[in-house]
Amino acid sequence: MDTPPELIDFTAGGPQSGDLDVAWIHGSESAKHNTDQDIQVHAYDEHTFILRQNMAVNYEAPFMFLLFGNARAVLIDTGATASADFFPLRRVVDGLVDTWLAAHPRDGYGLLVLHTHPHGDHVAGDAQFAGRPGTVVVDAARDSAWEFFGFSDDSGDGGDSDGGDGGIRPAHVDLGGRVLACWPSPGHHHAAVTFYDPHTGFLLTGDTVYPGRLYIQDWSAFVRTIDRLIAFCDTHPVTHVLGCHIEMSRQPGVDYPIFTTYQPYEPPLQMTVEQLRQIRRAIDEVGGRPGRHVFPGFILCLDED
Repeated sequence: MDTPPELIDFTAGGPQSGDLDVAWIHGSESAKHNTDQDIQVHAYDEHTFILRQNMAVNYEAPFMFLLFGNARAVLIDTGATASADFFPLRRVVDGLVDTWLAAHPRDGYGLLVLHTHPHGDHVAGDAQFAGRPGTVVVDAARDSAWEFFGFSDDSGDGGDSDGGDGGIRPAHVDLGGRVLACWPSPGHHHAAVTFYDPHTGFLLTGDTVYPGRLYIQDWSAFVRTIDRLIAFCDTHPVTHVLGCHIEMSRQPGVDYPIFTTYQPYEPPLQMTVEQLRQIRRAIDEVGGRPGRHVFPGFILCLDED
């Protein structure tokens, strides 16, 4: 390329508004007759895409996030199905990258694949990106992810130090002028990671916070994580809290049972900072008691030790 590529300013003016007025694919009464696309793609803005897996392919129907920077894009999570025949994640991502590069030409554009945590419904598609040119796939396991991010044991969980954001010491992933803050968020899983994107104001919380059943592996760590998320939101402009599933219905306190493949009355994916505060108040009410604790927009699920 003879002329330098146009550099997009991802920092000017704070978080940029986008489109979250979307009807997500939510399965069919008969999975056999499902006609939804294998992967729904929604453009929040021209540099930010949210993907959802078809429930007929896997009932988890996880969400994934594709964010473009000047030098590379990042795909956060790779869904619940390994087979490219049933879940063509690489083909879809390659198509989005090709389209973005046609509008913003540049050479040597890379792709980084990261994860919110290592559960199978968030990492199954990793192998589809093996051998893809210019691509780095970071294993979601704690040791591999921690090494990539440069996390230490007290990066965001443990110790009494406070870096100004409720104890969070974020790492930063630079996509080329679009710099994500990332930090450990144990509770649901000991290797869980939260991502913050200043361009959109998205707080990407994986399975830690979403409109559904919040399965808590480590109660004390979960409480600390929620406290730190709230503290972070107190000092940063967060527009939307986005997890990776929808399991609640629009009826307060009513969720769709596990293995459901038809959820016609889903609430929005996006949650608010006030809902984070509601989770914190629910934590105080539950007090670490094992069981299923139902609240209007989420359910705290804590197993016996």
